[in-house]
Amino acid sequence: MPPSPHAGPVAPTDKPPRIDRRATETSHQLSLFDPPAQALSTMPEGFAYQPELIDAAHERDLVDRFQHLDFQPYEHMGYLGHRRVAAFGWRRDQNGRMVETGEAIPDFLQPLLDKVAGFTGLAIDAFRHALVTEYAPGAGIGWHRDRPPAVAIAGVSLVSPCAFRLRRRAGERWDRARIQAAPRSAYLMAGPARSDWQHSIPPVEALRYSVTFRTVRA
Repeated sequence: MPPSPHAGPVAPTDKPPRIDRRATETSHQLSLFDPPAQALSTMPEGFAYQPELIDAAHERDLVDRFQHLDFQPYEHMGYLGHRRVAAFGWRRDQNGRMVETGEAIPDFLQPLLDKVAGFTGLAIDAFRHALVTEYAPGAGIGWHRDRPPAVAIAGVSLVSPCAFRLRRRAGERWDRARIQAAPRSAYLMAGPARSDWQHSIPPVEALRYSVTFRTVRA
């Protein structure tokens, strides 16, 4: 994924976030060098989705708290992404490996983690890593697959929607699936959805936040 310039920090505001209700489906065609794709009628095994995991008041409270986080430009092995992140618990080192830090997931994320644990059916203490990501307009994530020690990945979308895409090589073709992740919704990638499928988010049209929790195999 080619690097893109960093968009500066978003100024704090006392106003609640403006919720973009539009379904911002961005059309992304395959390049001439991609193998053909075939869409699936169902999502991959191990993928789950729940709309309205939290209510609008909880969302506003989270976004208010995000204004006080020490966001840093996303960096992975020298590549700077067009988004900012604040990480807690296990972290990635300079070589991209997840390492134990002894840091706990902060208290202000615990009510959200309680909801995520209920949605996923996983134990709260199984989640060892949390990542808050700020997507400026035009920011996205290229195709990738989270590697071990990540086991299960749960994410919560906030403020504006995004297209969440998955793909898996199937011979000379790609199997593909996608959902529109609405504000306040949650998704889970576990089992084959995490280990066999890549996922990506095309550039968003409006400011978006996400909170991602990962279980980690020590």
